[in-house]
Amino acid sequence: MSAGTDVTTSLTGDVVFTATPERRALREAAAAFTRREIAPHLQEWEDAGALPRELHAATAKAGLLAVGFDEAVGGDGGDLLDSVTVSEGIFEGGGSGGIIASLFTHGIALPHIATAGDPDLVDRFVRPTLAGETIGSLGITEPEGGSDVASIRTRAVRDGDHFVVNGAKTFITSGTRADFVTTAVRTGGDFTPGQGHGGVSLLVIEAGTPGFTVDRRLEKMGWHCSD
Repeated sequence: MSAGTDVTTSLTGDVVFTATPERRALREAAAAFTRREIAPHLQEWEDAGALPRELHAATAKAGLLAVGFDEAVGGDGGDLLDSVTVSEGIFEGGGSGGIIASLFTHGIALPHIATAGDPDLVDRFVRPTLAGETIGSLGITEPEGGSDVASIRTRAVRDGDHFVVNGAKTFITSGTRADFVTTAVRTGGDFTPGQGHGGVSLLVIEAGTPGFTVDRRLEKMGWHCSD
């Protein structure tokens, strides 16, 4: 569905109103922000292979970074269609797919934490990321198993108040700039083909944790400004 369309029909036949005055204003605001703050620098960032951290803070200040997240966890409110509207505005203003992937990686790094609702985790990771102060990423894909979550081999074993994690991830969006990685790990039994999702947990692992390393930024065929 497009925010530029007044009315659309869902698969169930329900009429859905998408282009409300508020969404039109949101799309225009996102496009104007992009023309002013992103488009003039986009080629520089594409060549560098990463976005400046300052862009996250500027996007948050403009009220665009946290759209789709509940105000109770530091978000700007709104729903999926509002998030799509922001993306449409950014493309309209001259942004790229790499901008969307990297600037809004918190869209895949934070929902699990926000939904779990632990106040400490929300305050440590969700609020500062939605304020543009920190950057999060989601660590699923592995060198051997790809993005098959049921086949991950990264293992986490509890040791007192901590977990000892052994494994590797690859193709992690925003992985070289991230302050933390919401990481899929196996806390259940040993890996066996076809085991399914049982025994898979999510741990928030902060960059700088002893033993945590980032090898290098990967060269890609596109989305160059998304590290």
